[in-house]
Amino acid sequence: MKIHYFANQVYQYSNAMPLYKEMGGSFIVKKTKRIIQFKKYFRNGNFSPNHKSMFNTPPIQKIAKKDIHSLKGILISLSNVAIQHNPHQLKTIFIGHGTGDKKYGDNFHSLESHDYHFVSGPKHLAKLKDVGLNIPEQKLIKIGNLRFDDYVNDKIDKDQILSRLGIKDRSRKNILYAPTWKWGNGTLLQYAYPFAKEITKEHNLIIRPHHHDRRHIRKLKLWTKLNNIKHVYFSNPAAVIKSDTMHDFKVSDLLISDTSSILYEYLITGNPIIVIQNQYKDLHTMPDELNIMKYVTLYNGNESILNPVNKVLKSNTPNEIYNTLLNNCFYFNDGKSVVRAREFIESIN
Repeated sequence: MKIHYFANQVYQYSNAMPLYKEMGGSFIVKKTKRIIQFKKYFRNGNFSPNHKSMFNTPPIQKIAKKDIHSLKGILISLSNVAIQHNPHQLKTIFIGHGTGDKKYGDNFHSLESHDYHFVSGPKHLAKLKDVGLNIPEQKLIKIGNLRFDDYVNDKIDKDQILSRLGIKDRSRKNILYAPTWKWGNGTLLQYAYPFAKEITKEHNLIIRPHHHDRRHIRKLKLWTKLNNIKHVYFSNPAAVIKSDTMHDFKVSDLLISDTSSILYEYLITGNPIIVIQNQYKDLHTMPDELNIMKYVTLYNGNESILNPVNKVLKSNTPNEIYNTLLNNCFYFNDGKSVVRAREFIESIN
């Protein structure tokens, strides 16, 4: 069985890595530039025993999108684009790369081109409904969130991640700041500097920008060094293998974000969440039971971030609140989503 993974951006492949580890396959890139990025960020990410490559990266194919129709087997799509293909020789399955409140782009009708959708949960379905997509029930396959499995099954080494980040004082709480980018009114450049000054007075701060804002990491590092600010650490989202999102979740005690889909994924930790109000309006309309804004602490920038951080950390908000929202938004959460995906793929093959 040939399995192919397609995405417009290299970082989006992180959503397919759990399935690749289980079933193997090859990754499709459209440009030489993407090959270079792939080799850089997927170093030692090969899980195919019969594949040998420079830097031990997974198998990769350079194929223009217009030529994908010639492929055979199963294609897993992580990007919101139409895939022209022959359904008799290639089945396409859409996974996407996040289930947040930001609306799909203008070309959301391309989602109707896929043979199947791996659905992470009721929130995923509500997003499709909110933009008016009517995908037949038989094409919607309930899988759950593939990325949750390693977290639920306790396969992430916390000490190893702390060492990778370089965190020295492990008696402090670790606060993860993971904003989105300009699509969603990302808050990185607005709050990274004051957060670094304030939060580090008492806690460690891990800054994880969106992939499209990773270029700011270098200047932020330089700024903290010049201003002698300690206890600030950076996680590069482009380094898919080394800096997986779930790894940062594992070592953190609290999340601060804005309109990033990471808000909902973080529910798997049961840890508290603070949401920055950034006035972004192009969001899905969600019922209360699927809307995280109804359950978390909101921050408007009018006070030191350290105040709500300490208040939330001390409040001991019952995990039942987050657990209820988690199970409202995502199916199963039992560590077996990859198994369900594999079994379905084998059944259609």
